[in-house]
Amino acid sequence: MVKTKQKGNKMYKKIKLNTTLKAILLLFLLLFYSGFSSAWAVVNVVTTTPDLADIAKQIGGDHVKVQSIAKGYQDPHFVEPKPSFMLLLQKADLYLVTGLDLEVGWSPPLEEGSRNSKIIKGGENYVDCSINISPLEVPQGKVDRSEGDVHPYGNPHYLLDPMNAIPVAKTITAALKRKDPSHSADYDKNLQTFVNQIQSKQSEWAKKMESCKGLKVVVYHRLWTYFVRRFGITVVAEIEPKPGITPSPSHIAEVINKMKENNVKIILTNPFYEKKIPDMIAQSTGAKVLVLPSMAGGVKGADTYIQMMDYIINQITSSAK
Repeated sequence: MVKTKQKGNKMYKKIKLNTTLKAILLLFLLLFYSGFSSAWAVVNVVTTTPDLADIAKQIGGDHVKVQSIAKGYQDPHFVEPKPSFMLLLQKADLYLVTGLDLEVGWSPPLEEGSRNSKIIKGGENYVDCSINISPLEVPQGKVDRSEGDVHPYGNPHYLLDPMNAIPVAKTITAALKRKDPSHSADYDKNLQTFVNQIQSKQSEWAKKMESCKGLKVVVYHRLWTYFVRRFGITVVAEIEPKPGITPSPSHIAEVINKMKENNVKIILTNPFYEKKIPDMIAQSTGAKVLVLPSMAGGVKGADTYIQMMDYIINQITSSAK
């Protein structure tokens, strides 16, 4: 009887000891997690365009999760504000926008619908990536809809000048460091790597484009302003009479005449614009239509920002020979 009782006491003590050890281990794990979780946290970044998403990935590395609302083959002026995008923004730690009113037609309702006050314009986690850009084509005087889809703060397609990727990357880096200061050194290191890469590629692109200086082109939409300025190309005419306005037969005839007068052999357009009119103009002038991406992912094989610029440069230089 005594032996049975002693045996029971030993078993009780053993069970109690195991329970205590488990409790201590659990407590240790909780303290470890709470003390170091910030070091392993991932910043949830949502961007309006895939260009911004790619640059954010380059800077953030393993410390970020990045998702873009617009796809590279879509017109960034017109994106359907789906409820799924509101859910993305609801969970966003940072919201990166192109700015200069590029997304004015669809981003505000998404921001409001997200119920995340910090990513709404003016909020602490809303990042306008145009803040360190010197915009081109800022309209003078009164701006109204009679002039088409005019952006009152300037042309928003500034990332088609690759050198503008550098101030954008710096803006994104500053935002990530504010949100996640524990990884500031990594963000600074990744920024320097990205800047070096852009500067090296720009030297390569400029050398390739030397033979295209003075090249005359026609564009579908006023989207190539920064690109042509960087590389010394001349835009003779735009197929749209005003941004976002469908060309009339008389305007198309005027474009054709200008192309013939100036011996223009290249028309630049984008995947999200209809190709019927550019093809018709090309048939009348003997020109070639280049369907070029204006954002990463716009065409196959141009999934990153640098791949996109490579694709554009290679297409233009090979067509201008």
